[in-house]
Amino acid sequence: MSTTSTTLRKIFVLAATAIAISAVTGCHKKASGIDPNSLAPMPAAAAPAPTASITADPLAIDLGQSVVLNWRTQNATVVTIDGIGEVNANGTQTVAPANSTNFHLVAKGDGGTTEANVRVTVRVPVAPTVPANTSGGDMGTDEAFHQNVQDAFFDYDSYDLRPDAQASTQQAASYLAAHPAIHIVIGGYADERGSAEYNLALGENRANSARTALIAAGVAPNRIRVISYGKEKQFCTEENETCWQQNRRAQFTIDR
Repeated sequence: MSTTSTTLRKIFVLAATAIAISAVTGCHKKASGIDPNSLAPMPAAAAPAPTASITADPLAIDLGQSVVLNWRTQNATVVTIDGIGEVNANGTQTVAPANSTNFHLVAKGDGGTTEANVRVTVRVPVAPTVPANTSGGDMGTDEAFHQNVQDAFFDYDSYDLRPDAQASTQQAASYLAAHPAIHIVIGGYADERGSAEYNLALGENRANSARTALIAAGVAPNRIRVISYGKEKQFCTEENETCWQQNRRAQFTIDR
């Protein structure tokens, strides 16, 4: 074999080897490539919104009786009931409200907030009425009545008698004691904020608070009627605290 043939053969073998190595290396790089997009984190799933329900059994009771509240929630981390405080996610509780009450439940979780309500009506016993005095008893004048029997005003979302309201009911009781022929109606009112149902209950509780104060001061229960107007009859329609305060009241009128 000539030197030229030997040289050509070596060149051919080296070239073939280089091509094979290049092919193997190219395939390896292609196989080991990673798509950067596949490394991105998966989007987090949205947290489910809480669900909530609350019931009362029975829905109407006489004063002094009890009612059982039953509530159920899902996807909630914090559950509260107005007047009770924080409670378990699911539960029951026996309560004895002194006035008609709207039990308001709030369930909060990662997915938001959900509310539920149930209203319990408390029937306040009323003594049997007696015929109105028709023998010309002292009724006084309308002017004297309004001077001595003045409306009781309340704080926002409250039916507790403030000191000024307590003074008003004491003065009213003294005047009514001196004029036993007078029968009165106490109307409960609320400002425009809140639902109609909630404000009817709030107005009823305000009227009953004033009635309870008069009875405690010596006025006979059968001389007093209560009625709630809620936010349906407004004394002032401007949207400011001065106006809202006028609408949060228990109003006294002669029951003719």
